[in-house]
Amino acid sequence: MQIPSLLLKDGQKIPQVGLGTWKNKNPEEFSISFKAAIDAGYRHFDLAQVYGNEILLGEAWKTHNLNREELFITTKIAIQNIGGGRTKSSFEDSLSKLQTDYIDLLLLHFPVTLLREKSWKALEEIKKSGRVRSIGVSNYTIKHLEQMKSYAQEMPSVNQVELHVFLQQPELVEYCRANNILVEAYSPLAHSRDMNDPVVERIAAKHSKSYAQIMLRWLVEQNFVVIPKSVSPQRIRENIDIFDFKLDDQDLNDLKTCDKDLRTCWSPVHVP
Repeated sequence: MQIPSLLLKDGQKIPQVGLGTWKNKNPEEFSISFKAAIDAGYRHFDLAQVYGNEILLGEAWKTHNLNREELFITTKIAIQNIGGGRTKSSFEDSLSKLQTDYIDLLLLHFPVTLLREKSWKALEEIKKSGRVRSIGVSNYTIKHLEQMKSYAQEMPSVNQVELHVFLQQPELVEYCRANNILVEAYSPLAHSRDMNDPVVERIAAKHSKSYAQIMLRWLVEQNFVVIPKSVSPQRIRENIDIFDFKLDDQDLNDLKTCDKDLRTCWSPVHVP
């Protein structure tokens, strides 16, 4: 399956669906899920230093004899590595584990107070060196992005945040779009919370699709990048099988009513 790509502000392209890998650090399980993903058509893999699985992806793509240019690899600078010097040294470590000489998208994982400015400047320097194609942030609010304007030579291409039908964050989405920052949705299935919403169930039945596929399609139709996480080959295939139908205007209006500000992960809202 050919997955559509979206254009970033820096001219790079990002596949619209990627495989999330949080908690996927059992070598055998990782290998099985990676093969299932490749066979299903995934080429975008979302990792982070804190996930502890960069080395597994490096081994997996080498084992499968894939061309590095076929893959889109994202990783994130861990909280403990936020700060100029630590950011650069940990990036070198990530390159080594991933067995590559460049990263497609490098993100700051969280807006750590006082240190995030130094880390962002380090990302800008790394990008200028050619070893990162795009840079961005994760879990940044409007406040954090506004503050960046005072020190960033280049604003983020991506803001990766928790986003799903139950946490729609319309103000943040509108801000990012106005500033040409692509929104990437992590935990797009809300960690299987509220998987019995009658609106989603009705729309799933209408399109003969699964509950999860409706949640993912809702994100795709709004030009978000989505990174559903699974280790099940069946669910990995199901999560990408969302390009053969479209939600109509009534579906989209009904799904808008599902927003309940449901956060299932860490919240950056109160971080100064």
